[in-house]
Amino acid sequence: MRTLLITGPGGSGRTTVAAATAVAAAGAGTRTLLLTTDRTDTLTPVLGTDAAPGLTTRRLDPATGFRDDLAALQERAASALDLLGASRLDPEELTPLPGAEELALLRALRDAALTEAYDLLVVDLPPTPRALDLLALPGELRRYLRRLLPPERQAARALRPVLGRLAGVPLPAEWLYETAARWDVELGAAEAVLADPGTSVRLVAEPGPAGADAVRTAALGLALRGLRTDLLIASRVLPESVEDTWLAAPVAQQRKVLEEWRETHRVHPVPHLGRDPRGTDDLTALAVPGAGTTPARVEWPVTDRLADDGVLVWHIPLPGAHRDELDLIRRGDELAVTAGPFRRIVPLPSALRRCTVDGAALREGELRIRFRPDPRLWPRTS
Repeated sequence: MRTLLITGPGGSGRTTVAAATAVAAAGAGTRTLLLTTDRTDTLTPVLGTDAAPGLTTRRLDPATGFRDDLAALQERAASALDLLGASRLDPEELTPLPGAEELALLRALRDAALTEAYDLLVVDLPPTPRALDLLALPGELRRYLRRLLPPERQAARALRPVLGRLAGVPLPAEWLYETAARWDVELGAAEAVLADPGTSVRLVAEPGPAGADAVRTAALGLALRGLRTDLLIASRVLPESVEDTWLAAPVAQQRKVLEEWRETHRVHPVPHLGRDPRGTDDLTALAVPGAGTTPARVEWPVTDRLADDGVLVWHIPLPGAHRDELDLIRRGDELAVTAGPFRRIVPLPSALRRCTVDGAALREGELRIRFRPDPRLWPRTS
């Protein structure tokens, strides 16, 4: 199944573009599921009352999922809660905590990927900053879980009572390891959807100074996460033939930004209808493409320059990055990369784990990190 993640700065029209994308895909005969994360129902006014054939819409309910998860956790920890004399929480008194919406969306992505009822999943993500945090969540949580409760420790289940007596401190209970393993599987499934070759991001922004800044930041964050950009939708584009003199400056500004975007992105302008789009007729008039073709996979290749320079070079595409906003820290077999407001910790490719960092440079929107083989670890050649 193909997955399109729609995001953009707040107020850019991303919900309208998500709806128009889903309507266009369904109109072409693609079985489409449109998933929205908006707490307020902004999708119904945009789509109108006439349901497009082949299109199913769904709005997340984080409250229900949060109550179910906490109820299940209380059941697993029943003995510990009883020992402490803790009072159980009633599901009806629970309200979702911060982060419940993000976890509900990740679960929805996982569930949608497992069904064969749809050919395309269109997701109306939150505004770009929250969306980028959400897309990073599965990998980061899995990393935290594995550091706090390494899977290999589960092999010592039979020895846990003996180890506890020898160490003199209680070791984590069995249910904790089981819960961590279950979360790891669920997060891994969501992470697999994001890493799937059929998953891409569609950016939405108005072509103006604020939109240009937002697109640059979003493109940098997506590149650091290794996510593919399907299209850059330039929303609410004014017609070039306007006669009103006061619109001449905004039209010229839009033209300039669109020209700059076309140098680095696949851009699809969406016209300003002169009103807020309402109903399938207006959404069709926007002429937003449906699923389209899957963009090329983002690669972080390692090139062998041992014969010429004695180094291996890791190429990390970071379009729009500035030299003074980059930072690199190596910790064991991992590399922490900071680019602007974004940070990602990635495992080193196997060959680079036997090397030391020899320098880095930012050239043509690409971070190139030089690794020199460590004589103590690098296999000797006769």
